[in-house]
Amino acid sequence: MNEVDELRRAMRATERADWNDLDLGGIMREGRRVRRRRRVAGSGAVAVAVAAVVIGVGGAVARTRPPEPPVLGPAATATAAAPTATADPGPTEPRPRPVGAVVGSGIRYGGDERVFYVVPVDVPELPGVTIGLVAGRRSPGGELATDYLVNDVAGSDRRPGFHEIGYDPQRRVPAYAPVPTFGYFVGPAARIVGTVDGRHIEARLARWSEDQRLVIFWFDPGVLAPGTPLDGIIARDARGRKL
Repeated sequence: MNEVDELRRAMRATERADWNDLDLGGIMREGRRVRRRRRVAGSGAVAVAVAAVVIGVGGAVARTRPPEPPVLGPAATATAAAPTATADPGPTEPRPRPVGAVVGSGIRYGGDERVFYVVPVDVPELPGVTIGLVAGRRSPGGELATDYLVNDVAGSDRRPGFHEIGYDPQRRVPAYAPVPTFGYFVGPAARIVGTVDGRHIEARLARWSEDQRLVIFWFDPGVLAPGTPLDGIIARDARGRKL
């Protein structure tokens, strides 16, 4: 039933035997009640239609004056602002923070330098693995970019010997900054030598500032092309003994 039908029902409810005695005040009150009910039931701003009620009285046509539309308060007239479309940044991972000193390699890509540094890692199923080694870049302003991270996948990250060795066969980092083969050794290594196609290639070394037993090594990309897997690798102490 629409509002006009409701008003007609109100007219019928207030009709008397004599058309001249119509209760126009009752009709108007009923009409206002209907509009108020629609305002409460609706959501947001409500547009109220006001129609002239035509009543035939003794052959003449009489029109009731349309009631003034109710004044809608700010809550009823306010329209919701369309949401502004914004790019969803999505979840982001925090940049790994170095533990101890950052090791410079002297390898440069324009203004950036290839660096290596240790970061904390959390592997719930491996309580003995708490650190990883990053091959990153350092800008002239000192900002670090992480290119490649390696960490052990079994045992302990401080057991003696070689640990996971990083090399990027698919060149996932920018082509202008290829990652040299790198890794770390735990023990008194004074030399680390890799073998590729019968060639012996000596790595460059640096001890981790937080644990002198941990030796970070990397191979010069001009001698060992980045992404080339090693055929073998050995470490020797200061006396030349194999470790």
